Amino acid sequence: MSPAPPPPSRTRIRPWLVVGDLALAAAWVCAGALVKLLVYGPLGFGGRPEAEAVKVSLSIVYMFIFARLEAATGGASYNPLTILAAAVASHGGPAVYLFTAFVRIPAQVIGAVLGVKLIQFTFPNVGKGARLSVGAHHGALAEGLATFMVVMVSVTLKKKEMKSFFMKTWITSIWKNTIHILSSDITGGIMNPASAFAWAYARGDHTTFDHLLVYWLAPLQATLLGVWVVTFLTKPKKIKEQ
Repeated sequence: MSPAPPPPSRTRIRPWLVVGDLALAAAWVCAGALVKLLVYGPLGFGGRPEAEAVKVSLSIVYMFIFARLEAATGGASYNPLTILAAAVASHGGPAVYLFTAFVRIPAQVIGAVLGVKLIQFTFPNVGKGARLSVGAHHGALAEGLATFMVVMVSVTLKKKEMKSFFMKTWITSIWKNTIHILSSDITGGIMNPASAFAWAYARGDHTTFDHLLVYWLAPLQATLLGVWVVTFLTKPKKIKEQ
């Protein structure tokens, strides 16, 4: 009989990631706002059909940059859903879950709030972020479904251990931008509770039921469901040896 495979290694708690989470979350909201300012300002694409194509192109560029920064920092991220999915998929245990939920995610929220304050101070005409344009339950369904689809692809690529950084980032960025465009007229297609909270905090509606349901509860549940579905579908079959 062949020897049993070694048990999977548990994810370690890395406190230094908190600083990276805060910095990347602040930089992420600034990058998104700067792209919009650039497209509708100096580039002069405001109101023209090609404006969306230019925004998507620029978004893909800074998604590659942030992917490199995430790799360079050893796992820091700008999105609470990313680190939540990683913590659940890694089976790191209660300590990793608690560290993610009560230390890393709050750090990302603080970083995003600081980023919004910085971009609004530097460019007062930057706007006030995406708003919910439908009812709360309709918005929660749209944001949850968009998050579920993005998480499914992201977790699947991670489990497949694709070695090509370019292909992995290219697939992820194209898919995220596609889902963002499809849901942008409903919820803004944010799929990032930290960024959504930061802009809502700047507007003063961050404690409303609609915000909590659409931009927190729905995407968090969709993330957990997405990780569970991918884990179930990619679970290796047990081979009984006689």
